[in-house]
Amino acid sequence: MNQELTHVRQKTVRLHPADDVLVALQDLKKGDTIQDGTLQLAIITDTQAKHKIVIRDFNVGDQIKMYGVVVGKVLKPIAKGEAISTQNLKHDSKAFEVRLTQHTWEPPDVVKWKSTEFNGYHRSDGQVGTRNFWLVVPLVFCENRNVEYIKNAFIKKLGYGKPDKYEGLVEQLIKNHTTSSSGASKVTTSIEHHSSDYSNRLFKNIDGIKFLNHQGGCGGTREDSDNLCKLIAGYLNNPNVAGATILSLGCQHAQIEILKQSIHNITPDFDKPVIYFEQQKYPSEEALLKQAIIETFSMLVKANETSRKPANIDKLCIGLKCGGSDGFSGITANPAMGHVSDLMAALGGKTILAEFPELCGVEQEMIDRSVTIDVAKKFATLMKEYNDKAEAIGSGFSMNPSPGNIKDGLITDAMKSAGAAKKGGTSPVADVLNYAEYVHKNGLSLLCTPGNDVEATTGMAGSGANLIIFSTGLGTPTGNPVAPVIKTSTNTILAKKISDLIDFDHGDIITDGKTIEQSGEELLEQIVRIASGELTKAEQLQQDDFIPWKRGVSL
Repeated sequence: MNQELTHVRQKTVRLHPADDVLVALQDLKKGDTIQDGTLQLAIITDTQAKHKIVIRDFNVGDQIKMYGVVVGKVLKPIAKGEAISTQNLKHDSKAFEVRLTQHTWEPPDVVKWKSTEFNGYHRSDGQVGTRNFWLVVPLVFCENRNVEYIKNAFIKKLGYGKPDKYEGLVEQLIKNHTTSSSGASKVTTSIEHHSSDYSNRLFKNIDGIKFLNHQGGCGGTREDSDNLCKLIAGYLNNPNVAGATILSLGCQHAQIEILKQSIHNITPDFDKPVIYFEQQKYPSEEALLKQAIIETFSMLVKANETSRKPANIDKLCIGLKCGGSDGFSGITANPAMGHVSDLMAALGGKTILAEFPELCGVEQEMIDRSVTIDVAKKFATLMKEYNDKAEAIGSGFSMNPSPGNIKDGLITDAMKSAGAAKKGGTSPVADVLNYAEYVHKNGLSLLCTPGNDVEATTGMAGSGANLIIFSTGLGTPTGNPVAPVIKTSTNTILAKKISDLIDFDHGDIITDGKTIEQSGEELLEQIVRIASGELTKAEQLQQDDFIPWKRGVSL
């Protein structure tokens, strides 16, 4: 890919020498003439920015390449200079084979980063947290209400509550309604904004108490309840977690002993404080809640004894995610995130690339980057099983792109995937993880999750990510209860439009000629600040999204 998309006057870019398309960097009109190297191209259809124009004529059945890989098959003739669309192109990708190749990788220069540190919470197993949270987790949906009781008892009294700015708005609406009914003039409404720095919290070294409501644990398959226990075990082992309060009904599939075994499977030497409460063993709900609140408070006092200390950035485990993607995602934000991933691999840190439906079409690249044949086989097997299950109900990976993706230029799943895969950089694939497996190897790991934003971020935190980078071209509020989610914008228009959601803007790669590498290093600088305690926009909004994946079909 061209690493120096120069400046806003550049109207198009070709991302790989083998590509059959140019990407429009700005709106193009029919009759415009484009110069791409020695190629002079007349635009024959009005084309919006982020969409693609073919550079030669194509017949029905021809394959089209972008990012150097096949991204679609032609449905009807496409003329040179015409934009591709869902009417003239459908998803297609090359078949892949399991093989072991000699992957050549030149690590980026990391001399300037070797002495870089963040202030984190050191755990006995060597992991370092970017946050220090206490969790309150139900093993079954029957306990969600009791979790809410504990939340209401603790959250504001301990200084973690956020004033509800909309209560004042409703009060004014009521006043408007009352005065209007009596013939008086209406009162102008306004919203008072409040800080979310929790400076008045009782426990200064506890960054929050997180309450993970969900709809699982019983009534579904045993696979789902077992995976829920594995996921919760991963959250307990996540370095951002100090300990947890677990609520159980008693008769559900997701038993306390299954959770304990899942924790042991991750690490036999697990030593964090976890307290368990089984409602069917108590004489009343009130007795359960009083005991849970008393013991949890006692554990919070102990958890508050841990404080931030310096750690090298190789202790970071960064999740890589995109959502609300657009036609610039694979050009700006995703490759910049990929550079961060490569920097972490070179430093001996960990990154996790999720979203298997968005690796459809780039399977061969991932296989050829695998460090062992077993890693390659595991990836190929998980991809095939996942896609086969989706196709069995008429919803294969090819149906992954959303209406928003398509509107903004991502016409096929292979096209979306080729851009999404850029988040994983170019380093070797060190490991492949099934859903709810915990990361142990340094470098890049591939994690089997859906593309669904929250199911994927939930899975990455459960696999050990202590921070997540999330690129978006259309906008999303997504956050996570335990892993800070840094949302990066693919374009400056979006970053300005929803500045309350976006932490970092990669749009200047297109508008100002900033390189992928420069943008990635600036992002890593912000990652270090956030790892040390600076709040993300999602944290300021208390956006704690948690949806465990039931292993059905979710794209």
